[in-house]
Amino acid sequence: MQNYVIIPAHDEEKSIKGTITKAKRHSFNIVVVDDGSKDRTAEICTHEKVTLLHHKVNLGKGAALKTGCDYALTQGAKNIVVIDADGQHDPNLIPFFFKELENAEIVFSHRERSKNMPLVLKLGNIFINKFLTLLYGVKINDSQCGYRAFTADAYHKVRWNANDYFMETEMIINAGKAKLKYTQIPIETVYNDKFKGTTVKDGVLIIMKMISSRLFK
Repeated sequence: MQNYVIIPAHDEEKSIKGTITKAKRHSFNIVVVDDGSKDRTAEICTHEKVTLLHHKVNLGKGAALKTGCDYALTQGAKNIVVIDADGQHDPNLIPFFFKELENAEIVFSHRERSKNMPLVLKLGNIFINKFLTLLYGVKINDSQCGYRAFTADAYHKVRWNANDYFMETEMIINAGKAKLKYTQIPIETVYNDKFKGTTVKDGVLIIMKMISSRLFK
């Protein structure tokens, strides 16, 4: 079974080595997509036994993940886990994601509620989750958590167009439209930078895009 781990990275020189080191304990097939980093992210990766792909300029998380996943499929990947590079997701949970794929086509994760989770993230997530249920009938506990896994067949059905943070929501929408069998698992998240991730502006744009997708597609 070809299991691949995809790590999109943009200016993650402080955390990328630790994320790779932990991920390598659970998969021989690690793909890092350097999304136009201006720091030492790419240089650090060249000293690790991983496949390193490059974007010359920063195209966004959605674009980086597509590059990595598309590449993995050309190499015969059957199952794929996608994980952030910034250390907020615990790579030691990778085996649990692959295990869940034995009975599901796609695995979502949800961050356990914590006082450390920024309030803006909590409220934004609640609104987006409710709109996903209302518009698409998909019940997800944490629509913005990027730690996920899917089979190669599922990837063909959920492959997103968005290059930005909307890709996480678009993946859920596509999974719902394709009626994929999914499951959810809880994870603990470390908030190294409370300002990183989906902003209020991002949240508003995500909801507007969800409505537009429902009305016009």
